[in-house]
Amino acid sequence: MNFKNFSLFLFLFLYLINPSFAANSIGVFRSEWLGFNTEKPLIHLKNANSIQNKSVTFQVPGFQIDKQYELLANFVERYRILDQKGDFFRIKLDKNSYKVGDSSEIVGYIKMRLSELGDFKFSTTNYLFDTQLEHAVKKFQMRHGIMDDGLVGKETIAELNVNYKQRIKQLLVNMDRCPWIPESINYDYLIVNIPEFKLHVFNSNKLQWSCNVVVGKLKHKTVIFNADMEYIVFSPYWNVPKSIVKNEILKDIRKDSDYLSKHHMEITSYKNGFPEIRQKPGPFNALGLVKFIFPNQFNIYLHDTPSKSLFKETSRAFSHGCIRVSEPFKLAKFLLRNDSEWTDNEIVKAMNLGTEKQVNLKAIVSVFTVYFTSFVDQFGDINFRKDIYNVDK
Repeated sequence: MNFKNFSLFLFLFLYLINPSFAANSIGVFRSEWLGFNTEKPLIHLKNANSIQNKSVTFQVPGFQIDKQYELLANFVERYRILDQKGDFFRIKLDKNSYKVGDSSEIVGYIKMRLSELGDFKFSTTNYLFDTQLEHAVKKFQMRHGIMDDGLVGKETIAELNVNYKQRIKQLLVNMDRCPWIPESINYDYLIVNIPEFKLHVFNSNKLQWSCNVVVGKLKHKTVIFNADMEYIVFSPYWNVPKSIVKNEILKDIRKDSDYLSKHHMEITSYKNGFPEIRQKPGPFNALGLVKFIFPNQFNIYLHDTPSKSLFKETSRAFSHGCIRVSEPFKLAKFLLRNDSEWTDNEIVKAMNLGTEKQVNLKAIVSVFTVYFTSFVDQFGDINFRKDIYNVDK
């Protein structure tokens, strides 16, 4: 256990024994042990009533992953202040959901909770579900990665009922994950945050854009690691993994002798009597029209997909481990933007060539697959996501 990890463990231990002592000591942890920049002290909210108090200036110029450690530490203290009040209670729905126009004592409780959390910024806490509350609910839902429909149903109320001690533990766990990303990178890099189901594209620590991704399902987890992207393959073949051939395709062939031809597949060879199968390039290909390769021992890569509808789901763990990208053309354009040969038309042409074409990248592009179930976004808001692989515990 390194010194930073030990300090996190010690802070959590102290918090569980004596929240007040741990909270009052956080400045010591920060400056002496955790390695924070002491010229940028934590924001103290001793008299605050909510997570995001209006009197506090909390600006983040962009989603900069190297700042996450300090930003998360700020929210540890803010949640500690709420927890010390000792008046947390569970909100129980007495109907399936609440929407604009509804009136109930429950609505008043929802306003109170969202006011504490900083999403509801109005003084009125009456029982009417008005448009101001709807706006606050949508913001809360977006921060928690759930459908931002403005309705308070079972999923939203479940997140509202996560107590502050649990959130503090979640924040501390994710602080410990911050060293996965170097503090400063002065070139292009990509971050896939698995529980967020998002790809973030950076240039020299500045977020350029983000898009939805599909990651591995629970039994085929996307691995946490990093590697350098080396090349792009347009109109790729899909060399079907042996496990998929064994567990899925051979069973389908037994049911339908024409299965391979119907799915544009072919047997390329036999190895120890076992068929090696690949799928031909085209819009039907499981990898779509392009894949992005960063060689690694896990055989994980980014790729397009013909199954576009899955990107509309709020929870997107559907793959066998590889990462499906919702905007493959935009990613290819970004990676090749400094190569005058690769115009938009040339990229589109290569994606639809029907013949595999490899393009080697001229510059380093690091790829990080990470697992943050809490993080601070580019607006300075704390976000939480479900622990889809059960690794926070």
